[in-house]
Amino acid sequence: MPGSRDDLTRLRIALTAFFALDGFVFAGWVVRIPAIKEQTGASASALGLALLGVSAGAVVTMTLTGRLVRRYGSHPVTVACAVLLCLSIALPPLTHSALALGAVLLVFGSAYGGINVAFNSAAVDLVAVLGRPIMPSFHAAFSLGGMVGAGLGGLVAGALSPTRHLLALTVTGLLVTLVAGRALLRCEPAAPPDRTPEEDGTPRRPDRRTRRLVVTFGLIALCTAYGEGAMADWGALHLEQDLDASPGLAAAGYSCFALAMTVGRLTGTTLLERLGRTATVVAGGTTAVAGMLLGSLAPSVWAALFGFAITGLGLANIFPVAIERAGALGGPSGVATASTLGYGGMLLGPPAIGFMADWFSLPAALTSVAVLAAVAVLVAVATRRAAVPGCAGHRPGTETCAGEACRRVRSMRHTPCHEDRGVRRDPGP
Repeated sequence: MPGSRDDLTRLRIALTAFFALDGFVFAGWVVRIPAIKEQTGASASALGLALLGVSAGAVVTMTLTGRLVRRYGSHPVTVACAVLLCLSIALPPLTHSALALGAVLLVFGSAYGGINVAFNSAAVDLVAVLGRPIMPSFHAAFSLGGMVGAGLGGLVAGALSPTRHLLALTVTGLLVTLVAGRALLRCEPAAPPDRTPEEDGTPRRPDRRTRRLVVTFGLIALCTAYGEGAMADWGALHLEQDLDASPGLAAAGYSCFALAMTVGRLTGTTLLERLGRTATVVAGGTTAVAGMLLGSLAPSVWAALFGFAITGLGLANIFPVAIERAGALGGPSGVATASTLGYGGMLLGPPAIGFMADWFSLPAALTSVAVLAAVAVLVAVATRRAAVPGCAGHRPGTETCAGEACRRVRSMRHTPCHEDRGVRRDPGP
Protein backbone atom coordinates (compact mmCIF):
# COMPACT_ATOMS: atom_id res chain seq x y z
CA MET A 1 0.00 0.00 0.00
CA PRO A 2 1.36 3.49 -0.81
CA GLY A 3 2.98 5.00 2.25
CA SER A 4 1.61 8.57 2.16
CA ARG A 5 -1.22 10.70 0.90
CA ASP A 6 1.13 12.18 -1.69
CA ASP A 7 1.70 8.68 -3.08
CA LEU A 8 -2.06 8.12 -3.30
CA THR A 9 -2.51 11.49 -5.01
CA ARG A 10 0.15 10.69 -7.61
CA LEU A 11 -1.43 7.32 -8.22
CA ARG A 12 -4.85 8.89 -8.65
CA ILE A 13 -3.51 11.45 -11.14
CA ALA A 14 -1.71 8.79 -13.19
CA LEU A 15 -4.82 6.59 -13.36
CA THR A 16 -6.95 9.60 -14.28
CA ALA A 17 -4.60 10.32 -17.19
CA PHE A 18 -5.05 6.79 -18.55
CA PHE A 19 -8.84 6.98 -18.23
CA ALA A 20 -8.78 10.27 -20.14
CA LEU A 21 -6.45 8.86 -22.79
CA ASP A 22 -8.75 5.88 -23.33
CA GLY A 23 -11.75 8.13 -23.89
CA PHE A 24 -9.78 10.48 -26.14
CA VAL A 25 -8.53 7.73 -28.43
CA PHE A 26 -11.87 5.92 -28.58
CA ALA A 27 -13.79 9.11 -29.41
CA GLY A 28 -11.26 10.04 -32.08
CA TRP A 29 -12.07 6.74 -33.77
CA VAL A 30 -15.84 6.91 -33.50
CA VAL A 31 -16.23 10.38 -35.01
CA ARG A 32 -14.46 9.12 -38.15
CA ILE A 33 -16.73 6.09 -38.56
CA PRO A 34 -18.88 7.78 -41.24
CA ALA A 35 -15.73 8.52 -43.29
CA ILE A 36 -14.41 4.97 -42.80
CA LYS A 37 -17.82 3.60 -43.80
CA GLU A 38 -17.69 5.58 -47.04
CA GLN A 39 -14.08 4.57 -47.66
CA THR A 40 -14.83 0.86 -47.31
CA GLY A 41 -18.18 1.06 -49.13
CA ALA A 42 -19.81 -0.99 -46.36
CA SER A 43 -23.57 -1.17 -45.81
CA ALA A 44 -25.03 -0.60 -42.35
CA SER A 45 -25.11 -4.33 -41.63
CA ALA A 46 -21.58 -4.88 -43.03
CA LEU A 47 -20.30 -2.03 -40.88
CA GLY A 48 -22.06 -3.61 -37.92
CA LEU A 49 -20.23 -6.88 -38.54
CA ALA A 50 -16.92 -5.04 -38.82
CA LEU A 51 -17.58 -3.29 -35.52
CA LEU A 52 -18.14 -6.73 -34.04
CA GLY A 53 -14.35 -7.13 -34.31
CA VAL A 54 -13.98 -4.57 -31.51
CA SER A 55 -16.47 -6.51 -29.42
CA ALA A 56 -14.84 -9.90 -29.98
CA GLY A 57 -11.34 -8.63 -29.24
CA ALA A 58 -12.44 -6.80 -26.11
CA VAL A 59 -14.50 -9.63 -24.62
CA VAL A 60 -11.77 -12.24 -25.12
CA THR A 61 -9.06 -9.96 -23.74
CA MET A 62 -11.09 -8.87 -20.71
CA THR A 63 -11.39 -12.45 -19.53
CA LEU A 64 -7.63 -12.92 -19.88
CA THR A 65 -6.67 -9.55 -18.39
CA GLY A 66 -8.13 -10.36 -14.98
CA ARG A 67 -5.62 -13.21 -14.70
CA LEU A 68 -2.76 -11.06 -16.00
CA VAL A 69 -3.53 -8.38 -13.44
CA ARG A 70 -3.41 -10.93 -10.63
CA ARG A 71 -0.06 -12.22 -11.87
CA TYR A 72 1.78 -9.09 -13.01
CA GLY A 73 -0.15 -6.28 -11.35
CA SER A 74 -2.59 -3.74 -12.75
CA HIS A 75 0.00 -1.01 -13.41
CA PRO A 76 2.27 -2.81 -15.94
CA VAL A 77 -0.75 -4.29 -17.72
CA THR A 78 -2.32 -0.82 -18.01
CA VAL A 79 0.80 0.64 -19.62
CA ALA A 80 1.26 -2.28 -22.03
CA CYS A 81 -2.35 -2.13 -23.19
CA ALA A 82 -2.14 1.67 -23.62
CA VAL A 83 0.79 1.29 -26.02
CA LEU A 84 -1.10 -1.29 -28.09
CA LEU A 85 -4.24 0.88 -28.07
CA CYS A 86 -2.38 3.91 -29.41
CA LEU A 87 -0.66 1.92 -32.14
CA SER A 88 -3.81 0.13 -33.29
CA ILE A 89 -5.89 3.31 -33.69
CA ALA A 90 -3.88 4.17 -36.82
CA LEU A 91 -4.93 0.98 -38.63
CA PRO A 92 -8.64 1.49 -39.63
CA PRO A 93 -7.96 4.19 -42.30
CA LEU A 94 -5.58 1.77 -44.05
CA THR A 95 -8.39 -0.68 -44.83
CA HIS A 96 -10.60 -0.73 -47.94
CA SER A 97 -13.10 -3.48 -47.16
CA ALA A 98 -15.42 -4.39 -44.29
CA LEU A 99 -13.49 -7.64 -43.76
CA ALA A 100 -10.12 -5.88 -43.40
CA LEU A 101 -11.71 -3.27 -41.14
CA GLY A 102 -13.07 -6.00 -38.89
CA ALA A 103 -9.63 -7.60 -38.64
CA VAL A 104 -7.84 -4.43 -37.50
CA LEU A 105 -10.69 -3.60 -35.14
CA LEU A 106 -10.10 -6.99 -33.51
CA VAL A 107 -6.64 -5.73 -32.49
CA PHE A 108 -8.02 -2.39 -31.40
CA GLY A 109 -10.72 -4.10 -29.35
CA SER A 110 -8.19 -6.35 -27.63
CA ALA A 111 -6.20 -3.33 -26.44
CA TYR A 112 -9.35 -1.46 -25.46
CA GLY A 113 -10.72 -4.35 -23.41
CA GLY A 114 -7.41 -5.02 -21.71
CA ILE A 115 -6.74 -1.48 -20.58
CA ASN A 116 -10.26 -1.08 -19.22
CA VAL A 117 -9.98 -4.11 -16.96
CA ALA A 118 -6.47 -3.14 -15.84
CA PHE A 119 -7.09 0.46 -14.85
CA ASN A 120 -10.52 -0.28 -13.39
CA SER A 121 -8.89 -2.90 -11.15
CA ALA A 122 -6.32 -0.35 -10.00
CA ALA A 123 -9.05 2.24 -9.42
CA VAL A 124 -11.18 -0.16 -7.35
CA ASP A 125 -8.24 -0.79 -5.02
CA LEU A 126 -7.59 2.93 -4.70
CA VAL A 127 -11.25 3.54 -3.85
CA ALA A 128 -10.95 0.96 -1.08
CA VAL A 129 -7.84 2.62 0.36
CA LEU A 130 -9.19 6.18 0.21
CA GLY A 131 -12.57 5.19 1.64
CA ARG A 132 -14.67 7.43 -0.62
CA PRO A 133 -16.81 6.58 -3.68
CA ILE A 134 -14.50 8.35 -6.17
CA MET A 135 -15.00 5.82 -8.96
CA PRO A 136 -17.22 8.22 -10.96
CA SER A 137 -14.36 10.74 -11.06
CA PHE A 138 -12.17 8.29 -13.01
CA HIS A 139 -14.97 7.65 -15.48
CA ALA A 140 -15.49 11.42 -15.67
CA ALA A 141 -11.94 11.60 -17.00
CA PHE A 142 -12.86 9.00 -19.63
CA SER A 143 -15.88 11.08 -20.63
CA LEU A 144 -13.85 14.28 -20.66
CA GLY A 145 -11.29 12.63 -22.89
CA GLY A 146 -14.11 11.46 -25.14
CA MET A 147 -15.57 14.96 -25.30
CA VAL A 148 -12.23 16.50 -26.23
CA GLY A 149 -11.50 13.74 -28.74
CA ALA A 150 -14.90 14.09 -30.37
CA GLY A 151 -14.71 17.89 -30.37
CA LEU A 152 -11.31 17.93 -32.02
CA GLY A 153 -12.48 15.26 -34.44
CA GLY A 154 -15.40 17.44 -35.47
CA LEU A 155 -13.11 20.42 -35.99
CA VAL A 156 -10.62 18.57 -38.19
CA ALA A 157 -13.16 16.36 -40.01
CA GLY A 158 -13.25 18.68 -43.02
CA ALA A 159 -9.53 19.45 -43.06
CA LEU A 160 -7.72 16.19 -42.28
CA SER A 161 -8.15 12.79 -43.82
CA PRO A 162 -8.94 9.93 -41.43
CA THR A 163 -5.41 8.60 -41.97
CA ARG A 164 -3.70 11.79 -40.82
CA HIS A 165 -6.18 12.36 -37.99
CA LEU A 166 -5.83 8.91 -36.45
CA LEU A 167 -2.05 8.89 -36.94
CA ALA A 168 -1.94 12.13 -34.94
CA LEU A 169 -3.92 10.34 -32.22
CA THR A 170 -1.28 7.59 -32.19
CA VAL A 171 1.56 10.06 -31.66
CA THR A 172 -0.34 11.99 -29.00
CA GLY A 173 -1.36 8.83 -27.19
CA LEU A 174 2.16 7.44 -27.09
CA LEU A 175 3.49 10.69 -25.63
CA VAL A 176 0.83 10.66 -22.90
CA THR A 177 1.58 6.99 -22.20
CA LEU A 178 5.29 7.75 -21.86
CA VAL A 179 4.68 10.43 -19.22
CA ALA A 180 1.77 8.87 -17.32
CA GLY A 181 3.19 5.36 -17.65
CA ARG A 182 6.45 6.31 -15.95
CA ALA A 183 4.50 7.86 -13.09
CA LEU A 184 2.19 4.87 -12.76
CA LEU A 185 4.99 2.31 -12.74
CA ARG A 186 6.75 4.23 -9.97
CA CYS A 187 3.65 4.08 -7.74
CA GLU A 188 3.11 1.16 -5.40
CA PRO A 189 -0.25 -0.52 -6.12
CA ALA A 190 -2.97 0.49 -3.69
CA ALA A 191 -4.24 -2.40 -1.57
CA PRO A 192 -6.84 -2.54 1.22
CA PRO A 193 -4.99 -2.81 4.55
CA ASP A 194 -6.65 -6.10 5.51
CA ARG A 195 -5.86 -7.92 2.26
CA THR A 196 -3.74 -10.95 2.96
CA PRO A 197 -0.88 -12.20 0.75
CA GLU A 198 -2.94 -15.22 -0.16
CA GLU A 199 -5.66 -12.94 -1.49
CA ASP A 200 -3.15 -11.07 -3.63
CA GLY A 201 -1.33 -14.08 -5.00
CA THR A 202 -3.80 -16.90 -5.22
CA PRO A 203 -7.18 -16.49 -6.92
CA ARG A 204 -9.95 -17.98 -4.88
CA ARG A 205 -13.25 -19.06 -6.32
CA PRO A 206 -16.01 -16.89 -4.82
CA ASP A 207 -19.15 -18.45 -3.44
CA ARG A 208 -22.23 -18.83 -5.60
CA ARG A 209 -24.05 -15.83 -4.16
CA THR A 210 -21.07 -13.59 -4.78
CA ARG A 211 -20.85 -14.75 -8.38
CA ARG A 212 -24.55 -14.11 -8.90
CA LEU A 213 -24.33 -10.57 -7.59
CA VAL A 214 -21.17 -9.80 -9.58
CA VAL A 215 -23.01 -10.97 -12.71
CA THR A 216 -25.99 -8.84 -11.69
CA PHE A 217 -23.80 -5.75 -11.48
CA GLY A 218 -22.36 -6.74 -14.85
CA LEU A 219 -25.86 -6.89 -16.34
CA ILE A 220 -26.62 -3.40 -15.03
CA ALA A 221 -23.39 -2.20 -16.62
CA LEU A 222 -24.31 -3.97 -19.87
CA CYS A 223 -27.70 -2.29 -20.13
CA THR A 224 -26.26 1.19 -19.68
CA ALA A 225 -23.01 0.72 -21.62
CA TYR A 226 -25.12 -0.41 -24.57
CA GLY A 227 -26.35 3.17 -24.77
CA GLU A 228 -22.86 4.63 -24.61
CA GLY A 229 -21.69 2.39 -27.44
CA ALA A 230 -24.75 3.27 -29.50
CA MET A 231 -24.15 6.99 -29.08
CA ALA A 232 -20.49 6.62 -29.95
CA ASP A 233 -20.96 4.61 -33.14
CA TRP A 234 -24.37 5.65 -34.43
CA GLY A 235 -25.19 9.07 -32.95
CA ALA A 236 -23.25 11.05 -35.55
CA LEU A 237 -24.61 8.93 -38.39
CA HIS A 238 -28.20 9.44 -37.15
CA LEU A 239 -27.79 13.22 -37.12
CA GLU A 240 -26.12 13.32 -40.53
CA GLN A 241 -28.25 10.72 -42.31
CA ASP A 242 -31.71 11.21 -40.78
CA LEU A 243 -31.67 14.89 -39.79
CA ASP A 244 -29.40 16.28 -42.55
CA ALA A 245 -26.82 17.69 -40.15
CA SER A 246 -23.41 18.76 -41.47
CA PRO A 247 -20.43 16.49 -40.63
CA GLY A 248 -19.15 18.95 -38.03
CA LEU A 249 -22.55 19.32 -36.35
CA ALA A 250 -23.08 15.57 -36.46
CA ALA A 251 -19.79 15.04 -34.64
CA ALA A 252 -21.01 17.50 -32.00
CA GLY A 253 -23.72 15.01 -31.06
CA TYR A 254 -21.28 12.75 -29.27
CA SER A 255 -19.59 15.82 -27.76
CA CYS A 256 -22.90 16.86 -26.17
CA PHE A 257 -23.40 13.35 -24.86
CA ALA A 258 -19.83 13.17 -23.50
CA LEU A 259 -20.02 16.64 -21.92
CA ALA A 260 -23.24 15.81 -20.08
CA MET A 261 -21.80 12.48 -18.95
CA THR A 262 -18.67 14.24 -17.70
CA VAL A 263 -20.72 16.71 -15.67
CA GLY A 264 -22.82 13.89 -14.23
CA ARG A 265 -19.75 11.89 -13.21
CA LEU A 266 -17.98 14.87 -11.69
CA THR A 267 -20.93 15.17 -9.31
CA GLY A 268 -21.18 11.38 -8.87
CA THR A 269 -19.29 11.16 -5.58
CA THR A 270 -21.59 13.74 -3.99
CA LEU A 271 -24.70 12.02 -5.33
CA LEU A 272 -23.60 8.62 -4.04
CA GLU A 273 -22.79 9.98 -0.59
CA ARG A 274 -26.14 11.77 -0.33
CA LEU A 275 -28.57 9.53 -2.21
CA GLY A 276 -26.99 6.09 -2.13
CA ARG A 277 -26.40 3.67 -4.96
CA THR A 278 -29.95 2.51 -5.67
CA ALA A 279 -31.48 5.99 -5.78
CA THR A 280 -28.63 7.22 -8.00
CA VAL A 281 -29.05 4.31 -10.43
CA VAL A 282 -32.85 4.58 -10.56
CA ALA A 283 -32.85 8.34 -11.11
CA GLY A 284 -30.13 8.08 -13.74
CA GLY A 285 -31.78 5.26 -15.64
CA THR A 286 -35.14 7.01 -15.71
CA THR A 287 -33.53 10.20 -17.00
CA ALA A 288 -31.72 8.23 -19.71
CA VAL A 289 -34.97 6.64 -20.90
CA ALA A 290 -36.58 10.06 -21.43
CA GLY A 291 -33.47 11.53 -23.03
CA MET A 292 -32.93 8.71 -25.52
CA LEU A 293 -36.55 8.68 -26.64
CA LEU A 294 -36.21 12.38 -27.39
CA GLY A 295 -32.81 11.99 -29.05
CA SER A 296 -33.85 9.17 -31.36
CA LEU A 297 -37.34 10.36 -32.31
CA ALA A 298 -36.98 14.17 -32.35
CA PRO A 299 -37.66 15.76 -35.77
CA SER A 300 -34.95 18.44 -35.47
CA VAL A 301 -31.20 18.39 -34.94
CA TRP A 302 -31.24 20.66 -31.90
CA ALA A 303 -33.91 18.65 -30.11
CA ALA A 304 -31.94 15.48 -30.80
CA LEU A 305 -28.77 17.09 -29.42
CA PHE A 306 -30.67 18.04 -26.27
CA GLY A 307 -31.93 14.48 -25.96
CA PHE A 308 -28.38 13.13 -26.34
CA ALA A 309 -27.22 15.43 -23.53
CA ILE A 310 -30.02 14.27 -21.21
CA THR A 311 -29.13 10.66 -22.01
CA GLY A 312 -25.49 11.26 -21.09
CA LEU A 313 -26.49 12.87 -17.81
CA GLY A 314 -28.70 9.92 -16.93
CA LEU A 315 -26.22 7.17 -17.81
CA ALA A 316 -23.28 8.95 -16.18
CA ASN A 317 -22.92 7.15 -12.85
CA ILE A 318 -24.60 3.79 -13.41
CA PHE A 319 -21.64 2.08 -15.07
CA PRO A 320 -19.01 3.26 -12.53
CA VAL A 321 -21.19 2.13 -9.63
CA ALA A 322 -21.65 -1.32 -11.14
CA ILE A 323 -17.93 -1.82 -11.85
CA GLU A 324 -16.88 -0.54 -8.42
CA ARG A 325 -19.29 -2.87 -6.64
CA ALA A 326 -18.17 -5.88 -8.65
CA GLY A 327 -14.51 -5.05 -8.04
CA ALA A 328 -15.01 -4.52 -4.30
CA LEU A 329 -16.55 -7.97 -4.09
CA GLY A 330 -14.42 -10.01 -6.46
CA GLY A 331 -11.17 -8.10 -6.96
CA PRO A 332 -9.67 -8.20 -10.48
CA SER A 333 -11.83 -11.22 -11.33
CA GLY A 334 -14.96 -9.30 -10.35
CA VAL A 335 -13.86 -6.33 -12.44
CA ALA A 336 -13.11 -8.65 -15.37
CA THR A 337 -16.52 -10.33 -15.15
CA ALA A 338 -18.50 -7.11 -14.84
CA SER A 339 -16.34 -5.37 -17.46
CA THR A 340 -16.80 -8.24 -19.90
CA LEU A 341 -20.55 -7.89 -19.57
CA GLY A 342 -20.54 -4.10 -19.39
CA TYR A 343 -18.13 -3.32 -22.19
CA GLY A 344 -19.63 -6.23 -24.09
CA GLY A 345 -22.87 -4.26 -24.05
CA MET A 346 -21.03 -1.15 -25.21
CA LEU A 347 -19.38 -2.99 -28.06
CA LEU A 348 -22.12 -5.45 -29.03
CA GLY A 349 -24.76 -2.73 -29.05
CA PRO A 350 -23.56 -0.96 -32.22
CA PRO A 351 -23.64 -4.13 -34.38
CA ALA A 352 -27.11 -4.94 -33.03
CA ILE A 353 -28.28 -1.44 -33.89
CA GLY A 354 -26.80 -1.83 -37.37
CA PHE A 355 -28.95 -4.89 -38.01
CA MET A 356 -32.06 -3.24 -36.55
CA ALA A 357 -31.40 -0.16 -38.69
CA ASP A 358 -31.45 -2.36 -41.82
CA TRP A 359 -34.62 -4.14 -40.69
CA PHE A 360 -36.51 -1.05 -39.48
CA SER A 361 -34.80 2.36 -39.35
CA LEU A 362 -31.94 3.91 -37.42
CA PRO A 363 -34.20 6.08 -35.21
CA ALA A 364 -36.27 3.02 -34.29
CA ALA A 365 -33.11 1.05 -33.57
CA LEU A 366 -31.82 3.75 -31.23
CA THR A 367 -34.92 3.47 -29.04
CA SER A 368 -33.51 0.15 -27.84
CA VAL A 369 -31.13 2.23 -25.71
CA ALA A 370 -34.12 3.54 -23.74
CA VAL A 371 -35.49 0.01 -23.35
CA LEU A 372 -32.27 -1.33 -21.83
CA ALA A 373 -31.89 1.69 -19.55
CA ALA A 374 -35.34 0.85 -18.18
CA VAL A 375 -34.22 -2.76 -17.67
CA ALA A 376 -31.20 -1.52 -15.67
CA VAL A 377 -33.56 0.43 -13.40
CA LEU A 378 -35.71 -2.64 -12.81
CA VAL A 379 -32.69 -4.81 -11.99
CA ALA A 380 -31.34 -2.17 -9.58
CA VAL A 381 -34.67 -1.96 -7.77
CA ALA A 382 -35.00 -5.74 -7.59
CA THR A 383 -31.54 -6.10 -6.00
CA ARG A 384 -31.61 -2.98 -3.81
CA ARG A 385 -31.61 -5.00 -0.58
CA ALA A 386 -28.68 -7.18 -1.55
CA ALA A 387 -25.94 -7.01 1.06
CA VAL A 388 -22.31 -7.50 0.28
CA PRO A 389 -22.10 -11.04 -1.10
CA GLY A 390 -20.09 -13.57 0.80
CA CYS A 391 -21.58 -12.08 3.99
CA ALA A 392 -22.18 -15.29 5.87
CA GLY A 393 -22.09 -13.34 9.14
CA HIS A 394 -24.53 -10.65 8.05
CA ARG A 395 -27.68 -10.15 10.04
CA PRO A 396 -30.36 -8.07 8.36
CA GLY A 397 -30.80 -4.70 10.04
CA THR A 398 -27.38 -4.68 11.70
CA GLU A 399 -24.59 -2.21 11.04
CA THR A 400 -21.69 -4.64 11.26
CA CYS A 401 -20.84 -8.05 9.99
CA ALA A 402 -18.28 -10.75 10.63
CA GLY A 403 -18.45 -12.06 7.07
CA GLU A 404 -15.25 -12.05 5.03
CA ALA A 405 -16.53 -9.86 2.20
CA CYS A 406 -17.78 -7.26 4.65
CA ARG A 407 -14.45 -7.41 6.44
CA ARG A 408 -12.72 -6.51 3.19
CA VAL A 409 -15.06 -3.65 2.42
CA ARG A 410 -14.87 -2.30 6.00
CA SER A 411 -11.37 -1.19 5.08
CA MET A 412 -13.20 1.49 3.07
CA ARG A 413 -14.53 2.79 6.40
CA HIS A 414 -18.20 2.51 5.66
CA THR A 415 -21.03 0.23 6.66
CA PRO A 416 -21.31 -2.19 3.74
CA CYS A 417 -24.27 -4.17 5.01
CA HIS A 418 -26.50 -1.15 4.53
CA GLU A 419 -25.77 -1.31 0.82
CA ASP A 420 -28.43 1.14 -0.31
CA ARG A 421 -26.40 4.11 0.87
CA GLY A 422 -23.18 5.17 -0.81
CA VAL A 423 -19.79 4.93 0.84
CA ARG A 424 -20.34 6.55 4.22
CA ARG A 425 -17.90 7.55 6.88
CA ASP A 426 -17.96 5.23 9.84
CA PRO A 427 -17.74 7.20 13.10
CA GLY A 428 -15.91 4.29 14.72
CA PRO A 429 -12.14 3.70 14.63
